[in-house]
Amino acid sequence: MENSTNPPYFNLTMFVNIGNYRYPTFVLCFLLYTFIISANLVIIVVISREKTLHEPMYIFIMCLSFNSLYGSAGFIFRFLGDLLSDTHLISRPACFTQIYVIYTYASYELTLLGIMAYDRYVAVCQPLHYHNKMTSKLVSKLVFLAWIYPAFSVAVCVYLASRLPLCGNKIPKVFCANWPVVKLSCVTTVLNNLVGMFVSTSTVFLPLAFVLYTYARIFLVCRKRSKEFKGKVIQSCLPHIITFVNYSITVFCDVALSRTNLENINPFLAVILSLEFVVIPPILNPLVYGLKLPEIRKLMLRMISCSKPD
Repeated sequence: MENSTNPPYFNLTMFVNIGNYRYPTFVLCFLLYTFIISANLVIIVVISREKTLHEPMYIFIMCLSFNSLYGSAGFIFRFLGDLLSDTHLISRPACFTQIYVIYTYASYELTLLGIMAYDRYVAVCQPLHYHNKMTSKLVSKLVFLAWIYPAFSVAVCVYLASRLPLCGNKIPKVFCANWPVVKLSCVTTVLNNLVGMFVSTSTVFLPLAFVLYTYARIFLVCRKRSKEFKGKVIQSCLPHIITFVNYSITVFCDVALSRTNLENINPFLAVILSLEFVVIPPILNPLVYGLKLPEIRKLMLRMISCSKPD
């Protein structure tokens, strides 16, 4: 305890010295961020403007797009500045703010995918009761629960981490993360570990397990139905399955990276795996739902054609 300090700045050490390539990299990342904003805004505008899309599934898709904008903003603004900087120091308040934004973004994504799985389960397995069960009131409650619980639970984790006396300031990431900060602690972190395990279980593993359970039930129902029915189910569920699998892989890569000795990994590979977690889902989600769901695709094409000058 006597040697403990609370450094005013953290040093993000995973940034690789790429010399003059920093400028093309900055332009590429800026274009990617522009695409993230544009693509997700199109999804939000199309769903909000068209009353025919004011159905539970599309409301949840719109929430995913809002979350993509939220999470990418919490990371990319800072990342773009770091690309052009020779030093990668981030203030203590800014670091914990970034941790909160990125971790709530990750939790929101999983809880939203969980309630979307429930929506698909009711639509396929209990179609006659769908409109009675998936009412606007229930949808509002599910969305509120999907947002409020991660917001509170992640806040507890960040608060506990912010109170720890730290014996260093180096974070081996390109963004601030909770576990690397906790590992810098000069004192025991039993409470942080227990709370972190509980929050991870409730916001990550339970939604993942629930999605797997609902699709197992959907699969059992489809086994006994016609090819036409199976085709409709695949068309309806495939975008959600792609999003779920993609996000599960990115979460696994980030968790594995945080538990690995980064000195044994190629630095460029480590950066790519770290970026995948906060960049790929916001890019892929609007593409999957915009291109795969015919209702959204038709309305997007109609909007584009109407915006062209005569």
